[in-house]
Amino acid sequence: MVKKTLRKPKFDMSKVKAEIQKALASGKISGKEAQVAEQKAPIMHILDNSRDRRTALVKNFVNTGVPGFDNLFEEGVPKGYSVIIAGGAGSGKTIFCLQTLMYHVKNGKKCFYMSFEESEERLIAHMKEFGWDAGEYIKKGLLQIKRYSPFEVTRAIEAMLEKEKGDLLIDLHPVILPKSFTPDIIALDSLTAIASAFVGKEDSYRIYIEQLFRFFENLGSTNFLITETKQIPDIFSSTGVEEFLADGVIVFYNFKHGDVRENAVEVLKMRGTKHQKKIVAMQITDRGIVVYPDQEVFGGMGQN
Repeated sequence: MVKKTLRKPKFDMSKVKAEIQKALASGKISGKEAQVAEQKAPIMHILDNSRDRRTALVKNFVNTGVPGFDNLFEEGVPKGYSVIIAGGAGSGKTIFCLQTLMYHVKNGKKCFYMSFEESEERLIAHMKEFGWDAGEYIKKGLLQIKRYSPFEVTRAIEAMLEKEKGDLLIDLHPVILPKSFTPDIIALDSLTAIASAFVGKEDSYRIYIEQLFRFFENLGSTNFLITETKQIPDIFSSTGVEEFLADGVIVFYNFKHGDVRENAVEVLKMRGTKHQKKIVAMQITDRGIVVYPDQEVFGGMGQN
């Protein structure tokens, strides 16, 4: 029997350069944009092809443990995916991620919360408000919460790019994970905070984000990456690159009806799995988030 193998599409850099030069000559892009496009081309080729293969080979799925939310999926979030968690202040993004991590550590999975804003102590205290004893699972070695400085990350990435003379294949491992800890689930809060530290260095930020998504993909973890938006967003990340690279986008809403604010959630996209395509009601209770998958929300979406 002849074993069939999938052909990997060949990457032709000369063809890419010719297309970039053509766009440059026609005035469609600037010299700076041409330089960035040439830098991005190899890694985008790798990301696109690996993402296509992952979608075709999805077999395992991950639940969040958030009551009602998992009912929005036929099977769940595909294991190993990187998912954008978008929404405005107070919409429930951080609670959703912490609640998901607690569900998984209780089931023996290793989880890691990367904070670029709140301290470890404040996050642990926040979890206690919902009755979640993070300390127990930290002692067991199942949960780690670490605060990073986005400006230190910026300096580290700039130093790496300088050392490697712009090489896209920089080693992000020491910038991201604690030593000897390989998590199954990662939450990152937030991409918006990281982007703010790269102001004026947009090219470096894009390289970092592309490498970050590729790092998570190679790690095999399932990742939830928070982005700050308007309460009723029309864009879901700082530059648009993030949502392009992401396998899924979950949007949390916090909109106003008169003097009352109401929360809602939507699975905007999720490759490789069937999900309900509607905005549904949710509540933030004293025990965490509860989603009502059969209670569709129609009104209020036009208000800012």
